Amino acid sequence: MQISTETLNIEKMIYGGEGLSRVNGEVVLTPFVLPGEIVEAERADSRQKVQRSRLVSVQSASADRVTPECDVFGRCGGCQYQHAGYAAELAFKRDILAETLRRVGKIEFEAERIGVESGAPYGYRNRVQLHIEGGRIGYREMHSKRLVPVGDCPIASPKITEVLRTLQKMVRDSRWPRFALDLEIFTDERRVQWNVQESERPVAKHFFEWLAEAIPESLPGPLDYPVAPDLFRVSGSAFFQVNRFLLPRLAELVLGDAGGETAWDLYAGVGLFSLPLARRFQRVTAVESGRSAAADLAENAARAGVQVEIVGDQTEAFLAGRCEAASEGAAPPDFVLADPPRAGLGKHATGKLAALRPAKITIVACDPSTLARDLAALLPDYAIEKLTLVDLFPRTFHIETIAMLTRRD
Repeated sequence: MQISTETLNIEKMIYGGEGLSRVNGEVVLTPFVLPGEIVEAERADSRQKVQRSRLVSVQSASADRVTPECDVFGRCGGCQYQHAGYAAELAFKRDILAETLRRVGKIEFEAERIGVESGAPYGYRNRVQLHIEGGRIGYREMHSKRLVPVGDCPIASPKITEVLRTLQKMVRDSRWPRFALDLEIFTDERRVQWNVQESERPVAKHFFEWLAEAIPESLPGPLDYPVAPDLFRVSGSAFFQVNRFLLPRLAELVLGDAGGETAWDLYAGVGLFSLPLARRFQRVTAVESGRSAAADLAENAARAGVQVEIVGDQTEAFLAGRCEAASEGAAPPDFVLADPPRAGLGKHATGKLAALRPAKITIVACDPSTLARDLAALLPDYAIEKLTLVDLFPRTFHIETIAMLTRRD
């Protein structure tokens, strides 16, 4: 059957890794294209006024187009930019960040003023989540739940690639529990931690014993991850950054020249930023609602020999309590660091922070839209001192941003 296609002129990349074009007033989004290219595409699905299409062929290729490293790129939903030179990918992301700030937050901050920090674009992931189905293991297709079996994953670390090859054999073994639907691997390149994220029933202990027989580097519990000068205990359910190349630089980028008497670390996790903060400030309060992560944080602070007050509460509740204390004369902190989940800080937290008026606020954001919203709420009282795009997820559409704010006096 002949495919009905149309010619598209790709204008720019958007958040999500798709290229934008316009046809008869309609916006059409197409994956695996680049700005300036002329492509043939087949219409897929639509959403309100946005149409989607599938790439059929590239008629006029961009000079930034390169050969992908991965055999299943274009099917697997994990990566969106392997067809682009890495310098071009970084430029796309910086432009997308500046445009999102302007469109969502009405914030004018030229792309040229946004700093960019990056590492090697392949072999960087210390954690992956794999799906298992019918004796196959891999990732999901883009915009689909269909499984894409993978042999090697170029963005994963060498240890994960090594382990994946062993798992490919094990999932075909009759001893593999068919009700275990996915498996997360976390590694420091020496030891391996396993987490079953989705299962139709509990996985028996002997499954993990079998994994340990096949992969002797397996751990039965928390993994100790080194980030000089510290060693971080990370339990199975605790969050930890995935880019092994940028981890050593991340705290330096986030903290800048911050120092003083008091600092708060909101959404502190296992203490990746709390520990270096404790070496710069006299009093550090770390807020973490997850019990496992908070316990890891306490252990990590004790190992490092630093003092950190740990508050096991939601950030919103913590800030509400501190606002009450401020109304009774308590001084605001000198510095607040917030590393929220993808949903961002939100209206409640930004309102409380604006009311507390700390001298400096730094936000580590993994979604440019929620960052734009949060910054817009804070900018009447604060000025953007510096924006840095830290490419923690090369070859994917994800954008991590460090926003440093200073109070307007």
